Amino acid sequence: MDLAYLRDHPEHLPTFLTHQRIRETPVAGGDICAASRLTLDDGHSVFAKTWPEHATRPRPEHFFATEAAGLRWLRDAGTVAVPDVIVALPDLLALEWVDPGEPGPEAAERFGRELAALHRAGAPAFGAEWPGFIGALPADNTPDDGPWSRWFSQRRLLPYLRLSVDNGALGPPERDLVERVVDRITELGGDEQPARLHGDLWPGNLLWGADDRVWLVDPAAHGGHRETDLAQLALFGGAPHLDRIRAAYHETWPLADGWRERVPLHQLHLLLVHTALFGAAYRDAVAHTARVTLAGPDRATVDS
Repeated sequence: MDLAYLRDHPEHLPTFLTHQRIRETPVAGGDICAASRLTLDDGHSVFAKTWPEHATRPRPEHFFATEAAGLRWLRDAGTVAVPDVIVALPDLLALEWVDPGEPGPEAAERFGRELAALHRAGAPAFGAEWPGFIGALPADNTPDDGPWSRWFSQRRLLPYLRLSVDNGALGPPERDLVERVVDRITELGGDEQPARLHGDLWPGNLLWGADDRVWLVDPAAHGGHRETDLAQLALFGGAPHLDRIRAAYHETWPLADGWRERVPLHQLHLLLVHTALFGAAYRDAVAHTARVTLAGPDRATVDS
């Protein structure tokens, strides 16, 4: 099987894998999927993802189709580097292989400019035309004309707050803090028209390539607020050369006044996803981020 045959007959890939007709090497693939590098007969490699055979939960319906749709939508903008989707089947996703490299300041600056261009490509509405996932959790992508503040509170904060309370990760004090953020979200400002977002842009979803470009992987793509992608880049230690990324972004498409004060608001969504998925280990982060969001423009931003 070579790359041309694979593109023409993607449905044959599982059979070739089952009968060990393709060299398969396990690689790192994130916290959810099993991943491998497939070496084809013509020397090309592809990156393949499958749902783990012994996973504690079943594969959600449309999981890989959603990721494929998001990757294609981001790639269609012709801005940031995004791996090409080669195979998208219910149980398997195969993508263009990207040789990894080291983070560098020039790649960071290029990425900042390209990310601004991606966001500027826009979206027809908040949400998307395909079902949403954030990690292994569903995300309500029902298209919505906004405003952003109402959409964000109803579709990206409250659902994961409920899950986090139900699983015991958050208690009444944390629930009350997040609900206060929701109640005040319109006065926190920053409403904009929908941008074309990666949607889960924590630093682990940046692939620094050997071609000195930053590639976007594992998206939760949808129309949203561009500040959300930028705020997520600052989580969990922050992306390498984050200051360079931001500076190049601002040169290309400046953010609205007050963006620094809104960083914790935009980070709150992904932190609530973490309490919903992983439990109370992220409880303090949610509480702190909600408090800082409510404290007003004179407080320091979180991880910014």
